[in-house]
Amino acid sequence: MATHVRHESDLGRLREALESGTRQQVAALVRSLHPAEIANMLESMPPPERALVFDLVDEQDEGDVLVELNDEVRATILAGMDDEEVVAAAEGMDLDDLADFVADLPEALTQRVLRSLSDQDKERLETVLTYPEDSAGGLMDPNTISVRPDVSLEVVLRYLRILGEIPDRTDAIFVVDRYDRLLGTLYMARLVSRDPHDAVSQVMDRSLEPIPFDQPASEVARYFSDRDLLSAPVVDADGRLIGQITIDDVVDVIEEQAEHDFLSMAGLDEDDDMFAPVVASARRRAVWLAVNLATAFLAAAVVGLFEATLEKVVVLAVLMPVVASMGGIAGSQTLTLMIRGLALGRVQDSNARWLLIKETAVGILNGLAWAVVVAGVTVLFFGTWEVGLVIAAAIAINLLVAALAGFGVPLVLKKLNIDPALAGSVVLTTITDVVGFMAFLGLGALFLT
Repeated sequence: MATHVRHESDLGRLREALESGTRQQVAALVRSLHPAEIANMLESMPPPERALVFDLVDEQDEGDVLVELNDEVRATILAGMDDEEVVAAAEGMDLDDLADFVADLPEALTQRVLRSLSDQDKERLETVLTYPEDSAGGLMDPNTISVRPDVSLEVVLRYLRILGEIPDRTDAIFVVDRYDRLLGTLYMARLVSRDPHDAVSQVMDRSLEPIPFDQPASEVARYFSDRDLLSAPVVDADGRLIGQITIDDVVDVIEEQAEHDFLSMAGLDEDDDMFAPVVASARRRAVWLAVNLATAFLAAAVVGLFEATLEKVVVLAVLMPVVASMGGIAGSQTLTLMIRGLALGRVQDSNARWLLIKETAVGILNGLAWAVVVAGVTVLFFGTWEVGLVIAAAIAINLLVAALAGFGVPLVLKKLNIDPALAGSVVLTTITDVVGFMAFLGLGALFLT
């Protein structure tokens, strides 16, 4: 909450400075902020103001600001920079951040950035770029400190002093054999608190399991959360140490996943620029509007099959939205729980049957309870127990189907490699609308005409 309030305050002061202040005042304000705060403000501004504000960012902070931006906003700012400025902004970046940065650059510019690196950093960066961005290999920082198990803690301390610098957020040193295979972890707290004459093998922790290079980023985040880690080693297929993942990268993954799940429900992308041009924004949103329109026509076609029934029993047309909306809400509750369970790894083949039985029972119980309520309200307002019984049966059927669909749709979509958060709600709404209308109007045609 405090961060949100500060962002609003900084953004307000910056707008005031842009409107009435001098260039020096605006520059002083911009340079007093952390790169992440500058990036947040740039994403909150229309493109013309972005270009002006970014031009005032300290050259040493440009790379850090660019890394913090979402992909689309970063692309618009990079389009206004010449090649020399881009290469200069890349200097001094951590290799894991640099890997994310160059992944969006044209090939020729990527090669220029690579040529500006030392041979060691170039080799490490090229290694990171071979891994998928959403894997442990793509997430890791190849800069690590490793020692052998047979040396003393005193030797390790001297080695660190000789190095002079250690990777940011380093809370542990990794212990490897002569082939760089990981043996254990030497935490800094133990290094500085134990007898300097103790061997590393006596002090190191062997319990921390390394992260395979191909482990998905979402599973990495869950591993960090479950074990309250600040850092963890990454190994290749042969168990050799190739890098480390630190908590700052994991926080980014969690934040991106949360934004993705939230925006996907509306068919949007977390990297979309909210200040993008009108035509571009309209084009992106048109895709899911078209999908929704197609499903709406499908539901309308089902209603059209019972046109004669609706003409005879007009009250059915009044009550149709009740059946559809109740099914939609009930289904979305189960769908949301399933999507969250899949994302957290809590839904597995081993417990899917139990969950299916549980959600079916919930659907039956809610269906019967709300069928009675809706039937009572219908009789009270429309004075017809026949319609009350029909809508009660339709509600019970639709809530049961909604529970089954909310459970099954995300599983099927995941099997098809389709993001359940993106497509699940559209498919679910179609099912509950079609089934709800079919059950309600079908029963109406059978018993009321």
